[in-house]
Amino acid sequence: MSFFEIVKLIFPLLLICLMLYGLLVFVKRYSFKRGGNALLDIKVINNQMIMPKKFLSVVKVKDKLLILGVSENNITLLKEIDADESDVMNEAYANPNQGFADIFKKFLPK
Repeated sequence: MSFFEIVKLIFPLLLICLMLYGLLVFVKRYSFKRGGNALLDIKVINNQMIMPKKFLSVVKVKDKLLILGVSENNITLLKEIDADESDVMNEAYANPNQGFADIFKKFLPK
């Protein structure tokens, strides 16, 4: 095998690698950002692991808070909280000595 034949084999390989690298840079630059689309107004507030591969997630969508149960194969809406009820949650964060039962009672139907 001569030097010219080796160059003929390596040159297309390098050209393909450069094209793939250029495509990678293009996709990273012009794809959606990790945070998602700002027009949708969706934000993950908190995730809490309950068991391995099972989580409780609090997601804010516009003016509502969604409490989701997330497992490996399923997502379940546990509770939908309006903006006025979220004030109760802010109150709970402000008073950490308040027990779970006291906070839970505020969400029960009257």
